[in-house]
This record gives sequence, structure tokens and C-alpha cells, in this order.
Amino acid sequence: MPELVYRFAAPSDVPAVVGLVESAYRGEESLTGWTSEAHLIGGQRTDEAMVSALLAEPGAHVLLAHETNVLHACCELREPSAPGGVAYFGMFAVRPASQQGGYGRLVLAEAERIAHEEFGAGTLEMTVIKQRGPLIAWYERRGYERTGELRPFPYGDDRFGLPKVDDLEFATLAKQLR
Repeated sequence: MPELVYRFAAPSDVPAVVGLVESAYRGEESLTGWTSEAHLIGGQRTDEAMVSALLAEPGAHVLLAHETNVLHACCELREPSAPGGVAYFGMFAVRPASQQGGYGRLVLAEAERIAHEEFGAGTLEMTVIKQRGPLIAWYERRGYERTGELRPFPYGDDRFGLPKVDDLEFATLAKQLR
């Protein structure tokens, strides 16, 4: 298994985070991994302004996972509004060349640990495009359950990409942390 070093992103990490997220979800490089959503959405997944704004928000963090000075994965973690509450997990990206290498499982487990032990969360919640069946199944194998809540895709906001289908929605998944 990989030996990862974790830290929270600083403003100087923004370009690397954007590059990693884009490589995992959109464009030609994303097609070499299994997490690509390029068949559903074109254009950008995020940009430097969006990641910079995220880092400036109180209680919002981007967790980075490095191995031998190579950024392999990242994720967004938002602290719960109250102890024992719901933390949010998002913008999870693993470099396509590193997918299938156990990085995703390790980073998800570390995010869960941080959310529970450091942020005091009782639950970790995320949203996943409902058409991403294999990805949702991957999370379900790690203890996440569909809550039944669907959230709308931000159609018309090109900052989140250019939809190629007209029925995109986000399924909400959650896991009780122990």
C-alpha cells in the first residue's frame, strides 16, 4: 500500500489542486482512469478562483495526499456546524495513473478520521452524480448509504461544466462515523 503524507492545502497549492481535479474528471487524461465524468459533462470541473474561494471559507479545507513529493489525491472537507453534526466530503480526485492503487481507499479513510476525530463530526455526507453507478457502488462498499435526497445539478453555470445530458442530479450519500 502507498505511504501517503497528508496536509491541508495552502493558497500556493491551488494550481496543483485544479490540475489534479481536472485530470481525474474531465478531458483526455481523465479517460485513462475510471472516475472520468467526461461522457456526462464537458468543460471544466473547477478553476483557481473556485478553489481559492473554498480555501478562504471558514471551516472548509482541501486535504492533500502526497507520496514522495507527488500529489496523488485530494478532497474537500467541510467541518460540521455543531459537534456531532454532518461534515461534507467533496471534490475527491485521485490522479488517473494512481487509480486502482489503493489511494482512494486510504484518502477516504483519512478524511473520515479527520472529520470524526478532529472536526467532531458524527456523519460524513457527500453528493455524487446519480448516473455514476460504479462510483456510488464504490462508496457503498465503504459503508456509505443513499439518503434518498437528490440535489439539482447547476445547469446554466458553466463554472461547473457543460452538461452533455439533461437529467443530471446529485445523489446524497452519508456514513455514520465511529
